Amino acid sequence: MKRKDFIRNTLIGAAGFTILPRHVLGGQGFLAPSDRINLGYIGTGKQNGYLLGAIGKCPETMVLAASDVDKQKLQGFVTAAIAENKKKVATEVVSYAQYRELLERKDIDAVVIASPDHWHAQMVVDAAKAGKDIYCEKPLSLTIAEGRAMVNATRKYKRVFQTGSMQRSQSYFRDAANLVRNGYIGQIEEINVSIGGPVKACDLPSLPTPEYLDWNAWIGPSLYRAYHPTLSPPLGDESWAGWRNYHGFGGGYIADWGAHMFDIVQWALDMDHSGPVEFVPPQQPLAQEGLYFKYANGIQVNHKKWTDNNAIQFIGTEGTIEVAREFLRSNPESLANTNLKASDKKVYSSDNHYQDWIDAIKSRKQPIADVEIGHRTATVCNAVNIAYELQKPLKWDPKKELFNDAYANGMLSRPYRGPWDFNNF
Repeated sequence: MKRKDFIRNTLIGAAGFTILPRHVLGGQGFLAPSDRINLGYIGTGKQNGYLLGAIGKCPETMVLAASDVDKQKLQGFVTAAIAENKKKVATEVVSYAQYRELLERKDIDAVVIASPDHWHAQMVVDAAKAGKDIYCEKPLSLTIAEGRAMVNATRKYKRVFQTGSMQRSQSYFRDAANLVRNGYIGQIEEINVSIGGPVKACDLPSLPTPEYLDWNAWIGPSLYRAYHPTLSPPLGDESWAGWRNYHGFGGGYIADWGAHMFDIVQWALDMDHSGPVEFVPPQQPLAQEGLYFKYANGIQVNHKKWTDNNAIQFIGTEGTIEVAREFLRSNPESLANTNLKASDKKVYSSDNHYQDWIDAIKSRKQPIADVEIGHRTATVCNAVNIAYELQKPLKWDPKKELFNDAYANGMLSRPYRGPWDFNNF
C-alpha cells in the first residue's frame, strides 16, 4: 500500500470509530459511570419501595445508598435495591441509620425522600446544602414556614427539585387542566373537591418500642410521644402508615389527598405561584367537610364529598369537567375527548414524572412539579387545616404568606423538640 493510501484509510477508520455509539463499545445497555445519576434513598417504607422500581426504570439511575431508622425496613430495601441495580450493572448499596451520613457521600448526585412529613423540611435543607438534587414526596411540608424554607434552600444551592405530585404527569389531569385553562367550559363558577377530613390530635395508646426501631430518631424534631405501630407499621404490614392522620406528623387527608387534588386545582387555575385569598370553615364543631376557599378572581373551591372518589368537579358557565385517577368525564360528554386547537395554551407536559426529574437534573431546568409548586399546594392544605382548627374565617395574603389573624400566623410554624435548624442555610 502506498503511504498516502495508508494514511487516508487509517484516518477514515479512525473517524468511523469515534462516532460509534457508546453501547457498541461497552455492550448492550452500557452506561459510562460519568453518565450515571447516583441515588440515595431516605426513608425505606412503602412509598420509597414503590419509587425504587419507578425511578429504577429511568436508565441513567443507580442506587448507591439508603437510610432509615427502622433496621428491618432498611435491610429489606437494600436487598431490593441491589436486585434493581443488577438489571443494569451489579452495584453495592450501603445502608445508613443516620441520613446525614448518606448525604456526606460525594458520589451521590441526588436523593429520594419519602420520610414522614414531619422530617421533610430538615432533610430537604440538609440535602440542598450537601449539593444533592432532590425528589421529595408530597405533601411537601408540615407547615407553611417549613415549605418556604425548602424553597429558599433549593434556590440558594441551585438544586433541581421534583415534588411527588405525580398526577401532573398523568393524562386525565393534564387534559382537565388544559380544558379549564382554555375556557372549554366557559368561566369557572365553582369547584368541588372530594377528599377526606382534616388532621386530628393523636389519641393512640403508648406501646413498647420494638428493638429494630430507633423511635427517638423517628420522632426527630416533633414533640415526643410514645410508639404505636399505627404510626410506623412493621415490615410486612402493607397498610399505609397512620402518622399522616395526626398532628405533629402529618396533615390528615386534607394534606395527604389534598396535595394531589388541590394541586390540580392550582394547576388548572394557573395559580402555581400564588393561591387563595380567603378560607371559610363551616360553623359546626369538629366538622370534617364544608370549608370553602376563594381566589382573588372570585372562584370558590368547596371541600365537599360530591363523589366517593378522591376527585375534582369543575363547574363552568358552559359545562362541567370531572376528573380523578379513574376517569375524565364532562358535560357535554364529548368535551372530554376534545382535541386542543393549535392556538390553545397548553400546560407543561410530562408522561413520566420520574424521567422528567432525571431529565431536569441533566438539563438543569425545572421539572413539572418544582419545589415552589409543591410549597404552594402544601400551603393550601396547611391553611385549610388551620381554618378548620380555628373555626373562623381567615384572609390570606399569598404574596406575603401571612394571615390577617395573629393566632393563625402563630400556626405558620410549630413547636420543635431539640436542635432544629432548617432555617440555617
